[in-house]
Amino acid sequence: MIEINNLNKKFHKNEVLKNLNIKIEKGESAVVIGRSGTGKSVLLKCLLGLIKPDSGIIKIGDKNILGKNLQYINNKSVKIGMLFQGGALFDSLNIWRNISFSSLQNKVSEKECKKIAIETLEKVGLNSDIADLYPSELSGGMQKRVSLGRAIFSEPDIIFFDEPTTGLDPITADVINKLILEKVNDLGATALTITHDMSSARTIASKVYMLHEGNIIWGDNVGEMERTKNEYILQFVNGQSDGPIKIQNN
Repeated sequence: MIEINNLNKKFHKNEVLKNLNIKIEKGESAVVIGRSGTGKSVLLKCLLGLIKPDSGIIKIGDKNILGKNLQYINNKSVKIGMLFQGGALFDSLNIWRNISFSSLQNKVSEKECKKIAIETLEKVGLNSDIADLYPSELSGGMQKRVSLGRAIFSEPDIIFFDEPTTGLDPITADVINKLILEKVNDLGATALTITHDMSSARTIASKVYMLHEGNIIWGDNVGEMERTKNEYILQFVNGQSDGPIKIQNN
């Protein structure tokens, strides 16, 4: 469903992605782990067309989304949902308008959008009585659920999750992780999550990949991650300062 070959991106002299390769099968829930600053968000932004890579091939479905001069080409045959880090809800829009934002932009009637938005709220465990409230009137956990609702509103083929549990307490984070897994399975969607939260990775992933110094250096299922002798994985999973991953002094 997602195939990336030899993807490169640098900012000035800083090489963030270096000949990166990854292949994610249809229905797979892939989680990319790695330290902050290793290029996880840059990878995601390249997939979304928010950043233009320097070179490489990105296929969504069976179509290359990088055209002439590496300009982004939307594969309209594949629907994509996105849960942004921090939620990224629109403060000036009420909840049902936030959830149905993309359809409202495509001139779908407000009546139909509100109806589906309320149904979507129920899917993420929220009551319909919050539909007319605004994000500032909800807790952080409820806002994250609304963001998940927006991500699944169009019943996408692919859903991207950017640090989905950032800013949440451990209990709320676990609720969100399990909800993400449930909704991805319900839709039969392909999921790609970037995170440094190992609880999220263990809950969400059918396969885990590690990004280090611009490359995917390891990829396998969660069970193999727990059994591996790979020193990079062991250091990251156990949160150890000593190991092959060196801490840069600012």
